[in-house]
Amino acid sequence: MRASEIFLAHPAPPAQGLPHPQTTIRAGISGFPSPAEDYVGRTLDLNQRLVKRPAATFFMTVTGDSMEGFGIQDGDTLVVDRSVDAKPGHILVALVDGEVIVKRYEILGKRPYLCSSNDRYAPIPVSDLDCQVWGVVRSVIHEYPV
Repeated sequence: MRASEIFLAHPAPPAQGLPHPQTTIRAGISGFPSPAEDYVGRTLDLNQRLVKRPAATFFMTVTGDSMEGFGIQDGDTLVVDRSVDAKPGHILVALVDGEVIVKRYEILGKRPYLCSSNDRYAPIPVSDLDCQVWGVVRSVIHEYPV
């Protein structure tokens, strides 16, 4: 079974813009923002921001700790794009020997590997396995427990 047969995206999801003030958030205190910035009627639609090609995009939920060093944590939601050609350095979702995994694609010693950020997990040599790339991760959505 291929990823395209499992995940059929809505061809034109309805826009849902939510308030998105012009003011940027700073990690430190560096002055006062302009009071006029509060009156700019800007909105942000997360579908437009995170989904570049809706027909080729799907979401996956992560389990495990192998990718925490790359900013991907247990429970995070991945925005995966099937239309992007995988290149070294990309984070991929792939079917490897019947298991769906998320790993970073790397070339080590002229051979392709799928690598974790956690040293407890050895790089996976792609050439020795049945591997099908489902897509490239474009974004990670991390929710805080509130």
